[in-house]
Amino acid sequence: MKMTVASAPQAPHPVRDVPRAGAALPAAEIVVDRVSKSYGSTKFVKAVVRDCSFVLDRGKLTVMIGPSGCGKSTLIRLLAGFERPTAGTITIGGRPVLGPGLDRLVLFQESALFPWMTTFGNIMFGPRASAAAGRDAVSKAEFLLDKVGLGAFRRKYPTQLSGGMQRRAELARAMINEPKVMILDEPFRGLDAMTKTLMQEYYAKLYEETRRTTFFVTTDIDEAIFLADRILVMTNVPTQVRDVLEVDLPRPRRLEDLIENDDANLIKMKALSLLHEEAMKSFAHGSKAAADFIEAYSRRIQKSR
Repeated sequence: MKMTVASAPQAPHPVRDVPRAGAALPAAEIVVDRVSKSYGSTKFVKAVVRDCSFVLDRGKLTVMIGPSGCGKSTLIRLLAGFERPTAGTITIGGRPVLGPGLDRLVLFQESALFPWMTTFGNIMFGPRASAAAGRDAVSKAEFLLDKVGLGAFRRKYPTQLSGGMQRRAELARAMINEPKVMILDEPFRGLDAMTKTLMQEYYAKLYEETRRTTFFVTTDIDEAIFLADRILVMTNVPTQVRDVLEVDLPRPRRLEDLIENDDANLIKMKALSLLHEEAMKSFAHGSKAAADFIEAYSRRIQKSR
């Protein structure tokens, strides 16, 4: 098991992970280089992302965790191309991200299935919208229906599916378009504990079969460790990468095996410590006494490492 701290206190973004202009990109799918994003104007400007850098490696599952409201969803919108950075660049395959593209697909927290379409119709939406709904697309949709365990529910409408089934249908709808990068924004949030566990195990198996480049955002540390090849721990708003934790655990993985796994528990303790520090910074905002307490607490944490 390897854990690497990819940032220094004065420069939290992992600059060494970002290839310079003209450098070869043998493993980089997406490069985020010194990206900032602010909203508002003049004295009402609010910085949500500041000087943020990281790399999504090709064929790897990168998980982002951070304090609530730190800017994770903003980064998703930037990677998807729904918004443009205020400063910095985002490239995919060496080309700048200037807007949405078929090479990236996003699964949001809320279900986005069309309620008037059947499960099969939802999965076929992408090929039909791109005029690619030939026999091959139909065969692929049938294959994916079976792959996600919904073959018997092809004629059902979203309201007739459980929450877990809806998530699986959305995965199939994304996969049929064969994106280079899958972007998932807390996709299992809101599911009951049993369904969430089953979906985590299901998605881990799906990833291990396809090895599709994945950017997965969550607030669940156990979920992050179970799924990730690499974890990006984000700072409080305005967000940037605080640390990068490499998760060198063998695949396939089982959730129950990680409970008593020393390597997994070391990663969890490290992540919890970092997230606690960042959450406390939010608490200290605007109060000198609280800020002094946080400074003393941070020094104590640093000494204990």
